[in-house]
This record gives sequence, structure tokens and C-alpha cells, in this order.
Amino acid sequence: MGRMDFLAMKTDPAAADLINSDIKDLKVAAKRLISDATKLGGLGFGTSFLKWVASFAAIYLLILDRTNWRTNMLTALLVPYIFFSFPSVLFNFFRGEVGKWIAFIAVVLRLFFPRHFPDWLEMPGSLILLLVVSPSFFAHTLRHNVVGVVICLAIACYLLQEHIRASGGFRNSFTRSNGVSNTVGIVLILVYPVWLLVLHFV
Repeated sequence: MGRMDFLAMKTDPAAADLINSDIKDLKVAAKRLISDATKLGGLGFGTSFLKWVASFAAIYLLILDRTNWRTNMLTALLVPYIFFSFPSVLFNFFRGEVGKWIAFIAVVLRLFFPRHFPDWLEMPGSLILLLVVSPSFFAHTLRHNVVGVVICLAIACYLLQEHIRASGGFRNSFTRSNGVSNTVGIVLILVYPVWLLVLHFV
């Protein structure tokens, strides 16, 4: 009897109407999002989209460096790049209480349990510490200034030329098995500051 009641509840028309109404609400919300994005303008939407892409490309390159992309390049520069290009929503989230707790746990683990603190956590831990403890001059002034964009551009150009040199030339950086993904990631982190500088000076 309980099984039949369960089946009856699953096929209840009222539940189906609720689901259909939720789907309609989602469609309306998606249409509003598209409308607001077009009202915002192509340039503003493109800039915020490139910021998200560049941040996640830098995180991707950081993960590659910690796993199978061991080179002599100074990939620690990706930490300040992420700091300056991190989307404001995520930046404020990790700069708040959540980031403080993560930083606290990372410092405690590093101080008291160094053998249990893996090497691949060094860079993410440094990033969280940088996000939490950076003065407002860096966190709010330079991040939204052309200085932060120039720093990101310098880091991206340095990593690109070092990657091309480590690959043995421009052609090898696109033809070697692990070169393509790394080159694409570096090009993505280069596009964002170039785009912002073009918008700034045009």
C-alpha cells in the first residue's frame, strides 16, 4: 500500500504543474539575464567574461605546474596574476570570513604538521594568504587600476616567452603533446590584460 501511495505521489498532476511552473520561471530568469547582459553592453559583458576566463586559465596553469608541467619558469607569478584578475565576487568571498578560516587552517597545518602539508598546497595557500592579508591599497585601488592590468600583462608576457623558450621555439610550443594546452592557457591569460589596455586607451 505504501508503494502505491508513493507512485501516486510521483505522478500527481499538482507536482507536475509545480515543476512546469518552476521551468517557466527559469526561462523567464534566463531571458532577463540575456536582456540585462545586452543592456550592459557588449564591451562590459566581454570584459567580465574575459576576467573569469583569465582567472580560471591561471588557476589551470597553476594546477598543471603542480602536477606534470615541471619547468624552471617562475610560475609563482601566477599567484599575483590571479590576485589582480580574480572576479570581484570570488575575491570578496575569499577575502571575508571564509578566506580567513582557510588561511588559519593552512598556517596551522604548515606550522605544526609540516609533514602532512603537501607541496601542491603551497601556491593555493599563498594565494589565500595574499587575498586575506593584502592592504586595501592593493585589494581595492591597484586591482581596479591600470597598474594592476600592466602587472598582469607583464606576468603573461614573461610566462609566454619563457614557455616558448622552454619548448624549443614557437612551433614546438604548439606541436608538443603537453605544449598545446599550456600555450592555450598562457594565451588566455594574455588576452585579458591586452583587452583592458585597448579599452583604456581607445
